[in-house]
Formats: sequence, structure tokens, C-alpha cells
Amino acid sequence: MRAIEPVRDGDTTRGGVRLHWEVYGEGDRTVFLMPTWSIIHSRHWKQQIPYLASRCRVLVMDGRGNGRSDRPLEPEAYSDEEFVADALAVMDDCGIGSAALVCLSAGARWGLMIAARHPERVTRLAFIGPGVRLEPWQPLRDAVNATFDDVRDEYDSWQKFNANYWLQDHRGFLETFFSSMFPEPHSTKPIEDAVNWGLETTPQVLIATERAAGLDRAESERLARAITCPVLVIHGDEDEIVLHANGLALAELTGGRLLTMEGSGHGPHLRDPVAVNLALGEFLLSPPSRPAVRRALKRPRRALYVSSPIGLGHARRDVAIADELRKQVPGLEIEWLAQDPVTRVLAAHGEKIHPNSKNLALESRHIEMESGPHRLHVFEAWRRMDEILLHNFMVFLEAVRERDYDLWIGDEAWEVDYYLHENPELKQAAYAWLTDFVGWLPMPNLGERDAFLVADYNAEMIEHIERFPRLRDRAIFIGRPEDIVPGTFGPGLPEIRDWTEHHYQFSGGYILGLESEELGDRGDLRRRLGYEDDEVVCIASVGGSGVGTALLEKVMGAYPAVKRRIPTLRMIAVAGPRIDPAALPKIDGVEVRAFVADLNLHLAACDVALTQGGLSTTMELVAARRPFIYFPLIDHCEQNFHVKHRLERYRAGRCMDFEAASPDRLAMEIESLLSGPVDFLALETGTAARAASMIAEVL
Repeated sequence: MRAIEPVRDGDTTRGGVRLHWEVYGEGDRTVFLMPTWSIIHSRHWKQQIPYLASRCRVLVMDGRGNGRSDRPLEPEAYSDEEFVADALAVMDDCGIGSAALVCLSAGARWGLMIAARHPERVTRLAFIGPGVRLEPWQPLRDAVNATFDDVRDEYDSWQKFNANYWLQDHRGFLETFFSSMFPEPHSTKPIEDAVNWGLETTPQVLIATERAAGLDRAESERLARAITCPVLVIHGDEDEIVLHANGLALAELTGGRLLTMEGSGHGPHLRDPVAVNLALGEFLLSPPSRPAVRRALKRPRRALYVSSPIGLGHARRDVAIADELRKQVPGLEIEWLAQDPVTRVLAAHGEKIHPNSKNLALESRHIEMESGPHRLHVFEAWRRMDEILLHNFMVFLEAVRERDYDLWIGDEAWEVDYYLHENPELKQAAYAWLTDFVGWLPMPNLGERDAFLVADYNAEMIEHIERFPRLRDRAIFIGRPEDIVPGTFGPGLPEIRDWTEHHYQFSGGYILGLESEELGDRGDLRRRLGYEDDEVVCIASVGGSGVGTALLEKVMGAYPAVKRRIPTLRMIAVAGPRIDPAALPKIDGVEVRAFVADLNLHLAACDVALTQGGLSTTMELVAARRPFIYFPLIDHCEQNFHVKHRLERYRAGRCMDFEAASPDRLAMEIESLLSGPVDFLALETGTAARAASMIAEVL
């Protein structure tokens, strides 16, 4: 799922070649994110488009040879002159007279040509790792080109930049090239993305691009000296594709400014997108001005609370923490940066939602799109949410720069935590991080690749925390040390529990929206909610995301079999905020409800519950001492390991395999649960106040 969608898209045909383009955002000013070498298409700008489009119009196009543009095979079709003419034709088709150009690698040549020859069309010019043939880079290019057609028995390293090897092993070349493009540690995702984009074209196209005519060194220098608009050159000093000295030379020739990305490679816009976005925003667009500045001692104490949108349980526990925090810090103002469905819970509690919340990309929608019938590879879904997470971090950053906050609180606000550790200089308030699980875990059935990626992500997280231990002023684990799963973060990495105990404080137990004693008499609660004393109430709930359709269909389909065993059964299926009740099957006797704001009360009042393996819902059932069956989503490491481990500690719930849950089996299990005792361990109380006390200390 993309963070934002284009407001307009179309095709321009020039010389018989169809060129696809997209326009994002609106405004008088335009930023044109130029195409680059045909080895990738315009999706490589995915981390810049949403940020820039929030402030101006953004034009992107797939260069000829990849994406949704045509792929001619003649070398002359890929000359620098053709790419320049393509860009101008697309600008004309879109009614764009002038624009600021942003160019990566080979695209720098085309931006240079347009700005020098058509200065009226270019307002500003930004280069990233510019592949312009200048003195520092030309000898390396000449050496590579000299062996481009050589036939070898084996190809190693840059010998793979070879026409014969490309035809022999296209993927092998892409993996080698993009590993060089992203030399930074823990770059598996941008490498993987770029390889997949490269597979959308062919080696024949790439060979044609290499045989095409292009600017020589003398013409490149002449054009660079002719540039009159402001210029910014962004270049990583560990760039293995285009030498950093080349960017320095271009900055000097154009009279531009050089921004060196220390420790970065050839693709900092993908690997270090926050720093690149901020640099581009400052250079291309005037920064937004603050409406007012208040003297420090006149400022109220204010916190910005970022609550995870994946599920509703986070929202209820966060409201409980916020209520306790206000008691302990009188006068504290709390604003919420949140999205649907969390905002529904917050609105029901009268909380103040930050206006920038409307700009957040829907993480819940992405999770739904990544899921299958009762299946969610949650780790991979999270990896593939990188574009959305970056966009939402930039929204957060804009919010905290617009006004003053004493405290930022993130309850599993992964984007805030990750990008603050990647850019620690951006921290300007106390920061508290909360989570109820630590460490991704591989699913045994998904093989070595999954295990490798999980360990790599865990290793990066550990490195972040060890390098910047004071970035989190408070790191709070919602639970107890014994709730942490056994085992290590991966080969050669620490034990999860031992490491967590050294880096977290503990709330002492799970945090609920309501403590169990606040629920009152269960009989009174049942009557208030409309449940009769002589009926067996079964609640089927799948949380706040839209992933639970298959489970609701299964348990609803089992209703007749359960009813035969339990004649007084009353089944209520709660679709939640993200599932359309009309999409569920109509089963006589089964009541279907949409979003239920006080679902925790209904769970406390029921006789038995059927639910996914989410922690919040199951812990609400533990607190209410209600028997329940839970069905962990297939390939969901948190539900299959972290949640299951915690529930086993409380001796609570009955775990059931989704595939094995036939109607008769489900009916038998429900009957068995109802006939047996509930001997759960008691859930700890006072945990919201304890967490709030830890947070209040930093104020």
C-alpha cells in the first residue's frame, strides 16, 4: 500500500514511446522527481513523494525502459537527449511551465542539460549521487566500459557490469549492484525493493542503455558552469557507484552547496530518508513558519501521545495511562496523534486529537491488504510498511515542530522510535516508549530467509538502543519480566529476557482500560447491556483491524452445532470498525454488531468468548475471568509466541488451530470450557498508575 495516491496520472507518447507519469499534491510550485537509469522506475522516490506533496505539487515519471513506460531495445532510444526530451514533453503535457528538479545518479545528466539549456524551466536543481561524467568519476567509468563486452568464465564484483553476465544472470547482477548501492548495515529492505524494481525490466534494455550516446566530460563541465539556478548536491561519502569526489566537483562547477551524507552510500534517499527529506524541503520549499512563539515559563505542560493503530486495546490502555498521568501532573495537556480506529475510542473518551492526525496514512488498511484468510505474516507486513511508517514519522515531526511539547509518548509507535534512533539529533522533548513485546521471532515454517531477516532487524534495534541509551527517557514494558519469551534475538544476539530487563522498566502487569474492580457486579453489568440471566452469551470478536473476517465466518458457521449442545446459547459476532457487517454471512440466530466502543464491558459480561490471538482482548478476558478460545493468526509471530507465552503464564485461554476448528470440534470445546472451572491467575492491578508514575518522573 502506498502512503498517498496520485491526484492525477497519465501517459505521454513521444516518438512512439509511451511515458507514464503521476502527479501528487497540489500547489503553485512543482517539484519534478526525475527518472534515473532504467534499472529502476519512479517508485524509488516513494519516501520523498508524500513529504513533498504535503507542501507542493510533485511530478514523477517512469523513464523509458522500466515501470509503466515502454521498453524500446535500440541503443539510440536511450541517449541522454531522448531522456531530456521525454522530461520536457511530460512537463508540457502536465501544464508545468517550470519546476524544481531532483535527480538521482544518471538522472543528474538530464537535469543538468535541462537547467543549462532551458533555464526558464528550472527554478532549483538538486542532485543525489550525481552520475555526471566529471574528472573524479570518468576514469572509473572508462575502466568499467572497457570490459563491458568481455566474455569470462567467471565474473566477480564489478566484472559483473558486463553485457554477457547480464544476459546470463540478470538477478545476480541486480543483487550485486544494489548491494553496492546500499553498503550501509541493515539495508535488506531497500536492496530487496531495488532488485524487484530491476526485475521489471530486462537485461536487453539495460544493455541498450549502456550502448547509448551520452554527455562527455567536456560538455558536462561546460553545462555545469552554465547553471544559473540554486543547486544542492547530496552525496554519500561511502558511495560505491559514483565517487563522492564527483559530487564535490559538480557542486564547485555549478556554484552549488554540497551536503555530504557521512556513512551513506549511493541511495541515501531510501536508506536515510528523513535527513534527505529535510534537506530537500529546506532547499526546495520555504519551511513553514510557526504561528506564535510563547515564552518558556508561560507554556503549559503539554504531551503528545502517539498510540499504535493496530488494534483497539492499545487505545484503551493509553487512555487509562493518560488519565493517571493527569492526576500525577496537574495541568498537563495531552494531545493525541492517532488514526482510525484508535480515534474512535479517543473521541468516546473526550480526548483531544491533534489536527495533523488527518494526514496519517492508515496502517490498519495496510495490514488488511497484507493479510490472507486468518493469516498475517506480521513481520513481513511491518517491513513492507516502510513507506507508510516514514510518512507518518514526517507527520509526527511536523507536529512537534509546530508547537512545544514537554513530552512525547509512543505506545508501539514504531515509526517514531525507529526514525528517532536513526536521527537522534531530532529529539527535542522527553520521550517515553511503551510496548508489550520485545523482539521479532521467526516462524519455523518460513525458512532461513525469514530467520535471517528477523535477526537482522533485531540486531539493528539492539544497536540503536546500545548506541543511544538516553534517547528513550523511559522504556516501559507493559507486563512483568516473566511475560517475556525465552530464547535469543537471533544467532550471536543476546537473550531476550536478560536484555529487556537491562533496558526496560516494568509496569508490573498488563494495563487495561478498566481495572477488574471497576467493572462492578457482573449481574448488574449483564442486565445493563441487555443480557438475560438464563442465556449463555458467546462473544466472537476479532479486534480493531479488518483481518478477522475468516474467523468470524468460521465461528458463525459453527453456531448451529454449538446451539445443539448448548440450547440457551446467544452468539454475538462483533465485526469491529474495519469489517463491514454486511459482508459477513447471515446465520439465523447470530447477532452481528459493528464497532462496539465498550467491547471490554461486553467481554466481562459474557459467558464465553472466541477471539483472535491479540494480547489486549485476551488480557481483558483474563481480568474478567471469562473462559475463552483464541485462534492465533497463521504466521503472526507475536500472537503465536509472545501472546501465547503470556497467556500460559496466567493459565488462561484455550489455544485452537484455525484450520482444525470444525463446527463439531468448536462446539465440543465451548461446551468443555463452560463446564470447567476458571482458575486463571489474578491479573495485577494499579499498573496504569505505575506506568504513569514512571513517565511523570521525566516531567
